Amino acid sequence: MTAAASTVELAANSSKIRPGRIIAWTLLFIGGLITITPLLYMFSTSLKSAGQVYDLRLIPAAPTLDNYIRVLSDGRFLRWFINSLVVATTVTVSNVFFDSLVGYTLAKFEFRGRYLVFLAILSTLMIPTEMLVIPWYLMSSQLGWLDTYWGIMFPGMMTAFGTFLMKQFFETVPNDFLEAARVDGLNEFTIWWKIAMPMVTPALSALAIFTFLGNWTAFFWPLIVVTSPENYTLPVGLSSFAVEQSIQWEMIMTGAALATIPTLIVFLVLQRFIVRGVMLAGLKG
Repeated sequence: MTAAASTVELAANSSKIRPGRIIAWTLLFIGGLITITPLLYMFSTSLKSAGQVYDLRLIPAAPTLDNYIRVLSDGRFLRWFINSLVVATTVTVSNVFFDSLVGYTLAKFEFRGRYLVFLAILSTLMIPTEMLVIPWYLMSSQLGWLDTYWGIMFPGMMTAFGTFLMKQFFETVPNDFLEAARVDGLNEFTIWWKIAMPMVTPALSALAIFTFLGNWTAFFWPLIVVTSPENYTLPVGLSSFAVEQSIQWEMIMTGAALATIPTLIVFLVLQRFIVRGVMLAGLKG
């Protein structure tokens, strides 16, 4: 009886395998392979000597860790790494705090001009970054922030995307919970921090991940506002390192590989939050 049931179940599962599904999975596999190949080639090149750089094989003939030793022994690389970590972490914390606070205010408080404020914030998403560079630079110059951490960080300390994302999620928080907290005598900041924030954890996680990765890989604005090599972030430092080393590709790939490791760790550890955040952001939008 058990064998017959197993046969029927196997036949049912086999009937679910359709040509369309096979084609879809095949295309996804090919797309994933195309996406990951440059990453594999980068790590492969970082294990090659200068004479093997133009050998396109993914598996080096004589892999070596000399490039990693040379890069890590260079004090500048460690300084650039720390600069990027400080900038990305600070901006992420700022975004999570201010974007969620403004999003909560716009979602849960009724006041005159609320929608105009929200539209004004959203309208900044339509302005290309290149058009904002000159105002940012002039502001940094007037405030004395050129060639400093603050000069790098201030344009991203609060974002329109984060405000929009958090407002959409806070609107799903039941008002009954908030009213009950007010009856119990809690102030608005405590209600936001202890009641509303825990109910939008997926959005907070997604916002934190996207903000950290975006600032970790930022290149254009740090390149403009920073002039001292010791204040370079990692992407800017690697670009100057390439020029100074006369385009030694094995060294460039090694630095890029080391810079990629933190982002890979973040993705592998928090990928479920990334996927869930993207899905929920699409549904809320």
